[in-house]
Amino acid sequence: MIRNLNPMSFQDFGTILPEKPDSTLLPDGPAPRHLVLLQGELPVYRSVCQTRLYSRSGMTVLAVKAENADEFHHYYLDKPLVLKAGVIFCLVPLAAETSAEMACDTEPEIIHRCHWDESMQLHHRIRVESLYTFFYQEKEQGFVFPGESHPMAELTYVDQGCLHSVADGQDLLLEQGDIMIYTPDQWHMQYADIGVAPRFVTISFELSGHDLNCLKNRKISAPQQVVTLLQMMLREQERSDDFSGDMIISMLCQVLVMLLRQAEAPSAVRLKASNSLHSDNEIIRRAQQYISVHVREKLTVPLVAKAVQVSPSYLTALFHKNLQISPGEYIRRVKLQESKQMIRENALTFTEIAAALHYSTVHHFSRQFKEKFGITPTEYAKSVR
Repeated sequence: MIRNLNPMSFQDFGTILPEKPDSTLLPDGPAPRHLVLLQGELPVYRSVCQTRLYSRSGMTVLAVKAENADEFHHYYLDKPLVLKAGVIFCLVPLAAETSAEMACDTEPEIIHRCHWDESMQLHHRIRVESLYTFFYQEKEQGFVFPGESHPMAELTYVDQGCLHSVADGQDLLLEQGDIMIYTPDQWHMQYADIGVAPRFVTISFELSGHDLNCLKNRKISAPQQVVTLLQMMLREQERSDDFSGDMIISMLCQVLVMLLRQAEAPSAVRLKASNSLHSDNEIIRRAQQYISVHVREKLTVPLVAKAVQVSPSYLTALFHKNLQISPGEYIRRVKLQESKQMIRENALTFTEIAAALHYSTVHHFSRQFKEKFGITPTEYAKSVR
């Protein structure tokens, strides 16, 4: 990646001069030599003495390294500077033709010539090429998915309840906040225990540049940043404008990078993270679990805050910081998701569902249901029966 020239980052290679007209020459130094830089094979120099460089036209990059170093550092040459003796450098044009000036008492030595590659550019280490499915699954109690394999990778995130994941002879119980990654062509099935109606996110996608083998067959506890990204992806799906797909794909890539970083972190770092029981992430996780378990009870922000042993204001600040919503809004969303399950169970009337979830009236419940899902409870009931 091309860096900005600043005195601290460049101090090992030389000095940056003031950006003034009288800084274009070394004091009492020789006149500069004009260089026309063309893309193609370029000379790589070793400075014999102090060497002043200055870009005159176009976009020029200074590739520079110490004599015994393996890799070049790349700087955008937009300031006059003086290289130390013994520095290896090359002037690389970003356009078809640029120009620069070089001044020194002794001409630098050309040590070889080369075609400059794209190492100065920042590229994707991994890339989500395509996203095939992105579902928020709301399953009935004791559901069974008989299993499948497909050429895409797949991510499952459990939002509520518990879900069994069976793959490669392992039956792992995924709880709220857990993630499972299935690699391409890996057969897998999922099921819920009797009496459990899980809700989970399923994403199938094609990845290039890096595989997910280090995440395979592992139950992963999702960091709060990952949970926040998944929630933002769901909101983008609801928004559904011309750029929602781009946003969802870019956020999925961030999710995968975070999971890979966590998997590849040194054991000491992982141990430190696992011991942070009272961290902000753990407080949010405990609050979410409390809301999930007590969703059919009357819930308030002070009640949830008391359950996780923090003040209501601190819990509100954590939710805004990490989830971009208030805990009150989170409670409302979880209750509305629960109402869907209750409608599918077909055991209660809408009035009884509203009362069970502690809505003030059935009309208040119906209005919030339509605001959230775009259809009335009656319309939803017809669609699932």
